Amino acid sequence: MPLFQEKSFNDRLDERAKARAAQLERARKAAEALKATAARRMEERVRIAKERDVRHAKRAAEKEAARLAEAARLEAERKASEEARLKAEAEAKAAKEAEEAAKLRAMIELLAEQKSRRDARYAARKAKKR
Repeated sequence: MPLFQEKSFNDRLDERAKARAAQLERARKAAEALKATAARRMEERVRIAKERDVRHAKRAAEKEAARLAEAARLEAERKASEEARLKAEAEAKAAKEAEEAAKLRAMIELLAEQKSRRDARYAARKAKKR
């Protein structure tokens, strides 16, 4: 009995056909396994997409809230600054009016003093003539 028997052409064709059939069967089984898990994988993808959308929406809402808070803070700062400016203007106006009033009182006192001196000189001249 020879150690190595040469295969005939028909044997090789049969082996090739069997190998192809086995490979095709393995591919079918793999496809069936993928089909069985395809629905689960699709559900997982949909769930992940929904979670991602929720995260994006939450992040957008947080950004909007931060933007609104910043706008409110800036508006409050602007109002406080405006109030401070108006208060400073009012104080400056009051100080200016007080200064003008003091100058006016000083002018009135000066004019009254000048009038009294003038009257005293007039009275002294009249008194000399008599």
